[in-house]
Amino acid sequence: MQDDPVAAFRVEAGEVLDEVEQALLDLGSRLDDATLVNAVFRGLHTVKGSGAMFGFDALAGFTHHCETAFDKVRKGKARASGELVSAVLAACDHMRGLLRAEAGTADDGAGAPILERLARSLEAGEDAPAGATGDARAGGWHLRFRLAPDAMANGVNPLALLAELRELGAGAITALTDAIPPLSELDVGECRIGWAMSLPAAATREAIEDVFLFVLDDMELDLTPLEEGDAARPDVPAGNDAAPPGTPVAARPAERIAEETVRVPAGRLDELMNRVGELVIAQSRLSQIAGHGEDLALRSVSEEIERLAGELRTTMMVLRMVPVANLFGRFRRLVHDLGRETGKQIALVTDGEGTEVDKTVAEALFDPLVHIVRNACDHGIEDDDSRRAAGKPETGTLRLSARQASGQVELTISDDGRGIDLARVRAKAEANGLLAPGAVLPDHELVQLIFQPGFSTAAAVTSLSGRGVGMDVVRRKIEALRGTIDIDSRPGQGTTFTLRIPLTLAIIEGLLVRVGGGHYVLPLGAVEECLELPAETDQRSRGRSLITLRDRLVPFLRLREMFGADGTADPYQKMVVVGAGNSKVGLVVDQIVGSQQTVIKSMSPLHREAAAFAGATILGDGSVALILDIGHLLAVAQPREERLRAVG
Repeated sequence: MQDDPVAAFRVEAGEVLDEVEQALLDLGSRLDDATLVNAVFRGLHTVKGSGAMFGFDALAGFTHHCETAFDKVRKGKARASGELVSAVLAACDHMRGLLRAEAGTADDGAGAPILERLARSLEAGEDAPAGATGDARAGGWHLRFRLAPDAMANGVNPLALLAELRELGAGAITALTDAIPPLSELDVGECRIGWAMSLPAAATREAIEDVFLFVLDDMELDLTPLEEGDAARPDVPAGNDAAPPGTPVAARPAERIAEETVRVPAGRLDELMNRVGELVIAQSRLSQIAGHGEDLALRSVSEEIERLAGELRTTMMVLRMVPVANLFGRFRRLVHDLGRETGKQIALVTDGEGTEVDKTVAEALFDPLVHIVRNACDHGIEDDDSRRAAGKPETGTLRLSARQASGQVELTISDDGRGIDLARVRAKAEANGLLAPGAVLPDHELVQLIFQPGFSTAAAVTSLSGRGVGMDVVRRKIEALRGTIDIDSRPGQGTTFTLRIPLTLAIIEGLLVRVGGGHYVLPLGAVEECLELPAETDQRSRGRSLITLRDRLVPFLRLREMFGADGTADPYQKMVVVGAGNSKVGLVVDQIVGSQQTVIKSMSPLHREAAAFAGATILGDGSVALILDIGHLLAVAQPREERLRAVG
């Protein structure tokens, strides 16, 4: 059991409210979907019952009104509407506030306006015809159902369900035994029996589904209406291994393994990750000692520990990974509310929701994405009249996409709006003293000015934007994650923000290089190739810092000069080519030492302003190596490349 049952209740109730919110957002575009109506009702019923059980009477009382509203909808006494969905979404926000309060705390009255809005939206839909979601059938029903294998272990009593069905008039109940495994494989704690029966015309679909209210999501249910004159379906004899003729494939039994999960506080995962990091450092030191010795047994043990540490690291990384679907799902509500606030029709489309990212990274990405999404809805996507005049669909599209590439997660936020007005950006930059009047600046550099503190092109301050606060925060937070952000905007077609973020902030595979007497680490996922820089090429390229790689000019940086390294350069310099997206840069070093697992340590407060470095790590011999910030190095090299290209 949890040490604090109230804390566990808050977590679980919050998850239920999240599910209710997602179902409401789906319902907004499918108002006649009875399945979604039932899902919302079940969630609200669960929150009300659990809240009362744990002493959250204000939460239970407030939720009861919302539950009653959806009970009317599912019984066909009222019609679902966009206003009803919006009212209950606002109610969910209030429920979260009541959930955060102490048990026994009274409602502060903030929920009264929401309930009035709920009542108005419900009254407007109470002219719906009775039986809209659950009418009786002239010929009755044929019902087949199977519970989840772990249903009884979770407290479900099949006999109680059958008793309720008998009260509705179920007759000729037949057990379905075709899914019972051989005796040697039988688990007596699992429910492997299904049931088939007929129900009279007086039973409504809603009344039948009410019997399975709290198990409906985890079971197989086939409810088929029979018109008058239809022959009753044959029941399945016990022991028959085949499904009856005409049974839908979806209704046939499927083997489902109940995966057990354990709720673990995030802090414990962070602590475990720190321990794994220390183990990786110790393993690296052991490998170095074993490599310099002649003891074969020690080398064997070192290699075995290296293998185990690597597997433990991989397992730990998987434990911390979460799909970006969890992150993207939080924007459905935001876009819904922004659409109503701005009076625009906005459709949210998501791609790559299965892409996984470290939970810490996902949490840190939420605020930057909120700023970008709000600006896209307010500035980017036009109003209906403007879109019609431009020959666009009235509904604007906002797309969130994610994919993994080269050890990074690439997130794109794009809209099909008006694009960024570069003339207005230039005028604002000149007015703010950020740009000299008439100065020549490439478009991709000009658009980067929107990340300057206090910069805004909004004509007026609104509740959404216009104060010049936001985009500079976005860049700072992305850079704090060792990430980069690019903008591609086309007038009249829309704007795309591309964020490239490391998969994890804890342990990475790194390439160790030496420059003078110092060692540096490059994230291995960003390394594209390594090559030797011949002396004659090095001499020819001095002053130009460009090299041709497969018919492409690539700028390179001499890290010895950049870091002011002491001593004489090695006679044969090495070049490591790193990249992100379409940008590449070569880094000239003295020696490529090799790859290694790198535990990332934060820079001290005195060194955090050193933009070229993303962190530090401890090597096997106890010395410290700095981790290079690839995004910063690319940003340094890009203007140099453009200047050199311009002079030929």
